[in-house]
This record gives sequence, structure tokens and C-alpha cells, in this order.
Amino acid sequence: MKNFTSVHDVPQIDALVKKALAYKAAPFKDKNLGAGKRIGLLFLNPSMRTRLSTQIAAQNLGMEPIVFNVGQEGWALEFEDEAIMSGSTVEHVKDAAPIMGNYFDILAIRTFPSLKNRDDDYSELYIKQFIKYAGIPVVSLESATLHPLQSLTDIITINECLKASPLPAGKKPKIVLTWAPHVKPLPQCVANSFSQWVNAWGQADFVITHPEDYELDEQFTKGATITHDQNAALKDADFVYVKNWSTFRDYGKIYTNDPEWMLTNEKLAVTNNAKVMHCLPVRRNVELSDEILDGPNSIVIQEASNRVWAAQAVLSEILASL
Repeated sequence: MKNFTSVHDVPQIDALVKKALAYKAAPFKDKNLGAGKRIGLLFLNPSMRTRLSTQIAAQNLGMEPIVFNVGQEGWALEFEDEAIMSGSTVEHVKDAAPIMGNYFDILAIRTFPSLKNRDDDYSELYIKQFIKYAGIPVVSLESATLHPLQSLTDIITINECLKASPLPAGKKPKIVLTWAPHVKPLPQCVANSFSQWVNAWGQADFVITHPEDYELDEQFTKGATITHDQNAALKDADFVYVKNWSTFRDYGKIYTNDPEWMLTNEKLAVTNNAKVMHCLPVRRNVELSDEILDGPNSIVIQEASNRVWAAQAVLSEILASL
């Protein structure tokens, strides 16, 4: 594996999941794999789980992680080629990225979309420019359109739950991605990425449910069943992934904040005692009710804890290819 920016960088999802769960069982079994190697963690946006889990994963492999909060600690970066830098940007990625490539063995980057210009955001300019100019492997810690480490974690967690409580032989798990209300417009990254990974995994009956006008980009959802009827979608579900996202077509908007879309135990009653997932952070009693988050169906803590093993599996694959 050279870079990790989407599911398309992964030759075999099941093999990567198996490796992650092996690390969960024995975190330090490859503690010398990254000895003498450094990973630079560049954050253009806030992070908690992604930052901490990736640092821990790198250290478990013997790497030295160095965190740099670009927006707070560094110069404002310019990403457009041939830009006339007479505005607020101070340094071009063309100059910064090669230096990072000399400082580090792996570069990991987190950036969010602007939610103002869809074409700009969906071009993935920021991460592509780092890949173009750094000259070393690049890992996405979330980009303008995708969050692959989160989605790998989600597949790991689903596999872990299925191993603990197997379904009847030959039955695929029914996985539902449901939109939830929020107080502000959020990116489509997690929803896009989860859809992309579940479809690529190909071992589930996958349903996406959301209000009208909240369709995601078809390049990520193609292969899933899509419905505006949340109750119908939830029927017999084995896993329910809850996430808000803003509109894609009329980009970055909130058209509805209907509290009826918040998942509750009453709604969960039509499922197959479904496990409930969320990437966190979560707005309690807006996106998800206390009764769900604090109840027996929630696996959000297990899911978030698995972020370490997802990152460790990815980093080990990249280190093996250096």
C-alpha cells in the first residue's frame, strides 16, 4: 500500500480487517516495524479520536509521531498551482510538502471541506497536492469528501460483532445508514466513506435512508438501496449507522431538521436488535437519544476504540512497502 486515501487503496478489505483485529489482540507484536521512522500528522482542522488513535498506532509500531496543527501553528498554505500569492496565504504547498517529505517517512493529513463550493471540495485538491509534492506515502485522516480510517474502523467493528454473535448461515447482515438531525450543516465525508466501504466490502444488504433532497454523490452510494422511509429501512436491520450530513446537490445546506429522524428505542424495536453506530462526536438528544447511546445496543465506544487498530493496520501495510 503506497497511500491511504480511500477504499481503492486497499487490495483486500478482509485481510486488512484481519490484521487490525490481530493488532487488537497483540498491540506490540510488530513494535520494531517502524523503528527509526517518523510520521508527520498535519491537522488543518480539529481532531480528537483521529489524532490520538493514530499517534498510539504509530507508537505501537515503534514509529515517532510528530503532530503539527497547521492552522494554529504554521503559515497559511496555498494549494492552487500558479497562484499569485498576494492574499492571505504565506507558503505554497509546492514548497512545504517536499520539506515534509524530507522530514518524515509517512505524512498523514486531516482537512475538512469548505461546504461553499462543491467542485472545489470534491476535487480533493489539498490531499492530492500533498501526494503530488511530498514524495512519500500520504494517509488521509479525513479529507473534503472521505474519512477512510473511520470507515475501515466501522467495517472492523461490524466484523467483530458478527464474530461474537454470528447470523444464521448464509444470511448477510442488514446495515442501515440513517441521516440524523443536527444544528449546523456537516460534511458528507463520513456518510460518503461509509457507503463506499460497505459497497466495496460487498458482504451486506446495505440501505441508506434520509429525507428528500439529502441524496449523496452516487459515486459513493451506487449499489445501496436508498429510501426516504426511515421506518421501512430500519425493519430487520442488524446494524444502524447514524450520521448527519448536509445537502450535496444544493451544496452544504440544511433543508430540514426534523427531530422525528432522531433514532430512539421505539424506532429500534423493528430492527433485529440492531447494534447502533456513530463516528463521534455526537450531539446527544439531537442526533441520537440518550436512551440509545447509554443503552445496550450502542457500540459507539467499541467503535471509537477500534480506531487505533485500523490506523495500526494501515501504517503497518505502508511501512512494509517502504
